[in-house]
Amino acid sequence: MTAKPAAAIIAIALIIAVLTLHRLGAGDVCTGNEAVEGVFVQQMVEHGHLLFPVENGNVPMYKPPLFHWTAVAIDRVLDIRKVTAANLRLPSALYAIAGAVLTMLLAYEILGLDAAVLAGLTLAASYQYISQGRFGRVDMTLCFFESLALFAFLWWIPRDPASSGRAARFESNLSALYLMAAALGLGVLAKGPVGAILPGAAILIFMIVERRGRQILTMLDPGAIILGAAIASSWYLACYFGGRFAFLNRQLDTENVGRFFGSLGAMAPWYYVKPVLLNSAPLSLLLPIAAATALITSSPGRGRGAPSDAGEGAGTPTTSDSRARSAVRLFAIFYFATVIFFSIAAYKRRSYLLPVWPAAAVILAWWIVTIPPIAYRRVATWTFAALCACLIVFNFIYIPRAEVRACRDDSFRPAADEIARVVAPADPLYLYGFQEEVAPLLFYLDRDAPILQGHLSDAPPGFIILPAHVWKKDQSDNPDFEPVLTSDHGNRRLVLIKRGKSYASR
Repeated sequence: MTAKPAAAIIAIALIIAVLTLHRLGAGDVCTGNEAVEGVFVQQMVEHGHLLFPVENGNVPMYKPPLFHWTAVAIDRVLDIRKVTAANLRLPSALYAIAGAVLTMLLAYEILGLDAAVLAGLTLAASYQYISQGRFGRVDMTLCFFESLALFAFLWWIPRDPASSGRAARFESNLSALYLMAAALGLGVLAKGPVGAILPGAAILIFMIVERRGRQILTMLDPGAIILGAAIASSWYLACYFGGRFAFLNRQLDTENVGRFFGSLGAMAPWYYVKPVLLNSAPLSLLLPIAAATALITSSPGRGRGAPSDAGEGAGTPTTSDSRARSAVRLFAIFYFATVIFFSIAAYKRRSYLLPVWPAAAVILAWWIVTIPPIAYRRVATWTFAALCACLIVFNFIYIPRAEVRACRDDSFRPAADEIARVVAPADPLYLYGFQEEVAPLLFYLDRDAPILQGHLSDAPPGFIILPAHVWKKDQSDNPDFEPVLTSDHGNRRLVLIKRGKSYASR
């Protein structure tokens, strides 16, 4: 790679870094989905429970721990001892930046500099990609490793579709095959079996469509299989041999099988119509058209050696047009397979579509630089780049403000700060009467607070946090409780009451 493409890729990577890191901790952690992961990261970073952290003393992890381990590693390197909103979200931001760099490198290799720039700009302009890169959840970790698996497969695959046996092994890149296996295993550690199922299914379908069936046997290298299986199963085996069967039940039964078949709820099959089309509009409106074109077109993509409208010279090394066409076909298969798989699943979330975006960025870049008539490609390229630039400015201004605004009246942080000034770490503390996810409150309390069941009169001695409306209803029946603190911030109206002896003060 010469200085020009390297500079372009670095420049766009810096743009994405600014988009994901700017005011990263300005918004509070106020959603249950983010806060529950924050509680597990707290258990790892602040208390050393690296393998089997629990929420509030007894609730096992909802997802495998790769995202959380990444957070721990970053905090160790930076010597951070306390989890905040910013460093909870930092792993997602770093995975987003790294994923964009990988995407641009792949696009440059198979399509040239124009496509690499457009692919990077697409990710920077994608509302879903940038917003999820600023969210402390496992989804961006999964996105990175699913994309890495697909890219590694393309680096491994033999150039000749008809080759097999020794010829295919000679043509292929064995190290890329091992990288693909490791990425699939790490995808499982990011979010469960789906991390290997979806890219693996897309690869299998692609090889059948491309009539590479004989190369499937070449891909089944024993060493690569052992590596991928060892990584994927490592934490699950630790749970099994450590007797942590509640973790296995939560992961494999409730979170995987249960979500797919509806034990946690169900949405309509057409749930994804709106997210597919509008999660990063207008780019997401163009994506289904570009992906369908990639599946049905017989026209080859432009290799890196072709002259580029932006000045990429014809003297650089070339790759075959058929390789570019095969790559975008694989990505299109992955895109449609992901949408169809989660449309069939009973339980659905918009973030499940995030892993398609690196592949989608390459598809859109290919669509812009190859499909228009040659006379209009320069106009199409600059028009698309200008559209992305406008969306990038929008993401930079809007997303951090939206994050702050969303939590302005819905954060437990002020109440937790007030409670922490009254309740000492050694004092018993409980929760009562909450009809919502309490992980955001636990995150800012930064301690366990068991949830009391039954009647308030049966509560043990200690401090109890409860919603103000619950206390208003129950206080006349419980005269032996002493109100200690009333916290009224936005939508969060809490009362701290005390029962029993005087407790140590701060």
